Amino acid sequence: MSTNLVDLKTELTVDPLARGYAGMTDAQAAASLLAKDRSVDKTSMTAAEIYEAINRAEYVALVAAEKSEVNIVLGLGGDISVITGSKARAVLLQAFPGGSATRTALVAAVSRLVSRAEEIFGGDVNYGFRTAVEAVAAARALA
Repeated sequence: MSTNLVDLKTELTVDPLARGYAGMTDAQAAASLLAKDRSVDKTSMTAAEIYEAINRAEYVALVAAEKSEVNIVLGLGGDISVITGSKARAVLLQAFPGGSATRTALVAAVSRLVSRAEEIFGGDVNYGFRTAVEAVAAARALA
């Protein structure tokens, strides 16, 4: 018996988010599990993603030291850590204060939508079955 299947049964039985799995058909429960309605923070962003979030007028208005720090972040290339406490995140939040268009865009860009299935089980949203509906039926059938 797969650990994911046992975990899926637990999700369906305990229903920690009160989604109402008990009153759903297998297809409805699978659809609920697969709906991308959970927001999670990214751990990293590309320089291009960060650049796209920056409002040009706000960037131009930065003092030289802030502009230099933002340029350093943008020059890091690859995946730039944006987790809480990272230096890059701190630089960006300090340069662009709350209420600014850039801060709003960065906050939106740092999060992404995932399904409950992805949140709990990672990438295997069918739990090794052909479909998520089959997985829900198998989990519910476990003793």
